[in-house]
Amino acid sequence: MPTDLQRAIDFRALFARRQSAEVRPVPGGFMVLDERYAHSHEHNQIHIDGPLDPAALPEAADAAMAGLAHRRVTVYDDRLGLACAPSMTLAGYEHDVELVMTHTGSVPEPVTGRGKVEELDLGPDPYGPLWRALANQQRLWMPDADEETVRQMVGRRAARRNGAEDVRFVAVHDEGGEVASWADLYMEPADGIAQIEEVATAEHARRHGYADAVLSGALQRASDAGCALRFLVADAEDWPRHWYARRGFTTVGRTHVFSRFS
Repeated sequence: MPTDLQRAIDFRALFARRQSAEVRPVPGGFMVLDERYAHSHEHNQIHIDGPLDPAALPEAADAAMAGLAHRRVTVYDDRLGLACAPSMTLAGYEHDVELVMTHTGSVPEPVTGRGKVEELDLGPDPYGPLWRALANQQRLWMPDADEETVRQMVGRRAARRNGAEDVRFVAVHDEGGEVASWADLYMEPADGIAQIEEVATAEHARRHGYADAVLSGALQRASDAGCALRFLVADAEDWPRHWYARRGFTTVGRTHVFSRFS
């Protein structure tokens, strides 16, 4: 019987394959490519989900990703990721650790007083309310990015629609009608698993409980769909991991990400 951690890893790997325009085999795993989102490292990276000689990874990554402006490698096994770290660091890669956190608390009641959580779509209009909120936040996260990069980082959610059986973008509006907070929800009801990702709040709407409302709405939808395993991925060095822990999420494992500009 696979553990919750392994089920989450399998879900992430399958999601990456499904949303990709192209999948190529590489030693120890596979590479995803999508020219439509060339600036999105998520959509152009290597996933290592099998055995590999750690010392061979830098050369294998260079060979597979030749011609791209960046290198990104996600290693799903914690022990293998740690073993790969010395050679990847020596090759100039930055090493980040991700926490896989599963929801072990009770499903929260709807948050009242902060607006109704709704399911939105980007739509054909790039100036719709969700698109506008995402783009504004992306500009804050990447102040040096040009508008084409911003467009790709927002628009890549169209590819995510193909990553799971049921993909939803949930959000809540502020009192002025603007999108205040949002999150992605990916679900495979037949397998009883759901992933919540990219929970974020607009700068003007922080510290008003909007993120709590969105997270609660995502958890409720996942539970209603029969997804008993509900998980997310958090940066091991960033503050949101503590915020999630206070809301019933428990760390069950770690994965590793290596990145470098070529």
